[in-house]
Amino acid sequence: MEYRILTAGDAAVSLEFGNAIDPKICTAARAARIKIEEAKIKGVTELIQTYCCVMVQYDPRIILYDELIELLHTLLADVDLGAASGEKVIMDIPVCYGGEYGPDMENVCAHTGLSQEEVIRLHSEPDYQIYMMGFLPGFVYLGGMNEALETPRLKSPREKLDAGAVGIAGKQTGMYPLESPGGWQIIGRTPLKLYDPDRETPILYESGEYLKFVPISEQRFKEISKLVEQNEYVYEKRKEG
Repeated sequence: MEYRILTAGDAAVSLEFGNAIDPKICTAARAARIKIEEAKIKGVTELIQTYCCVMVQYDPRIILYDELIELLHTLLADVDLGAASGEKVIMDIPVCYGGEYGPDMENVCAHTGLSQEEVIRLHSEPDYQIYMMGFLPGFVYLGGMNEALETPRLKSPREKLDAGAVGIAGKQTGMYPLESPGGWQIIGRTPLKLYDPDRETPILYESGEYLKFVPISEQRFKEISKLVEQNEYVYEKRKEG
């Protein structure tokens, strides 16, 4: 896959792989980001992957622009950006749907014409690729939601959503890692602590990986919540492909 490098101010460049929300573009961006991370380029301070690009922030006092560009071209020459993603890294996300955990489930059912059971089934079927993260630490923008579930945002955003809220906005679904305002249609909640600054790995997942929503009962929600609070819950990822 072809790419281009654009300047982004005086201390960053952007590797552009396209201009659409597309799994192949996301896969290419992820492959490039991982390759650059592994190279540990002195002077590169941060890598930010979005839908179709990777922003490379750097310290120009340590590495010059021309030197960085040459290194990036050299690194990416060894990466097959158009190849299939190979192994999928998937993390299961337990979710309690509806009721007090999903206050907008009725809205989604009314808009789509689906029953709550159908919404839960369709929402929990796919492996969702994480196209990008933003807005809040660990907030995910996921691709692959069934078109039958498309529902517009709330006309008036809520002032406060619980941490772990799982929602729908238009063609996308995502999760709120922290208590915050939000305008997405909330259909469930996960008991997992999606972001914890005191944890060795504050954010549990990264762009390009996959999330799988797993429906759970209210009782199971409470059991997992207790394990999370006691730091006894084991966060695991699996690989497929």
